Amino acid sequence: MASSSGDEKTEREEQEEALIALIEHRAKEVDHLRTRVTYYKSQLEEAEKRLGETERKLAHLRSRGNAVPSTKVSENGVKVKEERRSCSPTPTKTGVHSRNGKPEQRPQLVIPAVNPKPFVPVKMEETDSRSIPTHSKSAVKEKGHRISREHEGSETQSKGTKRKFEQREHKDLIQMVCSSSSPRTVNCQTSNHIPSQHKRKLRSLALCPTNDQLFVTSALDGLVNLWEIQARGDRSSASHLSTADCASTKNRRWPEDIAWHPHGGSVFTVYSADGGDSQIAVLNLNKAKEKKRVTFFEDKPHVKGIINSITFMPWEDVCFMTGGSDHAVVHWTERNGEDCWKPKVLHRSMHSSAVMGVAGMQQKQMVVSVGADKRIIGFDLQTGRADYKHQIESKCMSVLPNPCDFNLFMVQTSTPERQLRLFDIRLRRTEIHEFGWKQESSESQSALINQAWSPDGFYLTSGSADPMIHIFDIRFNSKKPSQSIKAHQKRVFKAAWHHSLPLLISISSDLNIGIHKIV
Repeated sequence: MASSSGDEKTEREEQEEALIALIEHRAKEVDHLRTRVTYYKSQLEEAEKRLGETERKLAHLRSRGNAVPSTKVSENGVKVKEERRSCSPTPTKTGVHSRNGKPEQRPQLVIPAVNPKPFVPVKMEETDSRSIPTHSKSAVKEKGHRISREHEGSETQSKGTKRKFEQREHKDLIQMVCSSSSPRTVNCQTSNHIPSQHKRKLRSLALCPTNDQLFVTSALDGLVNLWEIQARGDRSSASHLSTADCASTKNRRWPEDIAWHPHGGSVFTVYSADGGDSQIAVLNLNKAKEKKRVTFFEDKPHVKGIINSITFMPWEDVCFMTGGSDHAVVHWTERNGEDCWKPKVLHRSMHSSAVMGVAGMQQKQMVVSVGADKRIIGFDLQTGRADYKHQIESKCMSVLPNPCDFNLFMVQTSTPERQLRLFDIRLRRTEIHEFGWKQESSESQSALINQAWSPDGFYLTSGSADPMIHIFDIRFNSKKPSQSIKAHQKRVFKAAWHHSLPLLISISSDLNIGIHKIV
């Protein structure tokens, strides 16, 4: 009898444990669904606002008495659009009469209610010679050649090499996060490694925002090298154009971070606030003489430690932000005059430790900063206060907004196998997705490792303490990389997607630059 009683007790305990585990699972499921409900409620509110604005515009347009197409909205939300078509053989715009002045009635068109169309990325596997922009003579033919703004805007330049800085169009990608059980990989077949011309380890890589052929690298030797991409069939390369000594004037420090000016004619570098040294410098690529090319700013708003990040904001008025070890985020605006900028401390007390990364959101003037204090702060310039606050369980290393979905941004953390987190700026304290990788050579996560978004906003590349480039597909419902590419002999600091060519460009502590062809 005692044995039977013991068996019943053991069975009851097992059932109790199973029920507890099931309750925990279903509680998490409920929390997840609540999060999704909150998200879709916000989406519904925005859709209702857009519908109301469109209806008001239509009423205003009709009140003006102009001859416009009549559009009716039925009860089921289906739009019925009545258009008039010209009798002319050539197609004309809606509402334009034919030559004899008599419009021809067109059958009613039933157009379903507008839904956001999923963004379809370019299939890199299908890229052929027709999809690659053709390049004529190089925009930069020799070392030290000027890169003028007028030259960049000229319509006579080779097609596909010049890009104007313009306002991007928002695409809703958040609804596609974690939507697929299988990853979509990119086919990276050929790689070319070029000596970086640096004597010490590389630190930064930045692609020119206006000229698709140019990029710069910086290293611990204090030098900034300018490169030009040579697209040659299956094996692309890069040629070294010029070198500038950008070490700080007093302590000969190397640039901690670099950023292109949005107009493409200059590169900005940041240093340290210790020892009264220069904090910001600008390398003007339009000047030929070496001594006049680098200008150091006199203003020194950061009070101590390394300045970890510099980023230009994606807004119409050109400005940039810096984040430093003094817990401060500084807003820099251009004064009247060449290479003259005015600093203003945005905040110094919202972070309790070093600010590691700063970025600007596209849809409104909000500056997102992340720090070693595990905090994520979204500061609204118009209201002068933090509209977004969140704290996670590990140190934050950098922040990177998505280039297509203006509400989506990535934060790099120090947690192994969970290094990258995705957030929606509209949702408070909600993590949309997380992913990462396992490092073989080191357990610690270095702040020198950086990430980059693909132009279509679906892929993230990341360097690693290992000689690998990790690629993540945000649509893949897994925390692991969708693929990993062995790209160098030592650790990879960054792998950046080219704006228009099917290329990945990487830098490594093996002192090489990798040009990786995607076919």
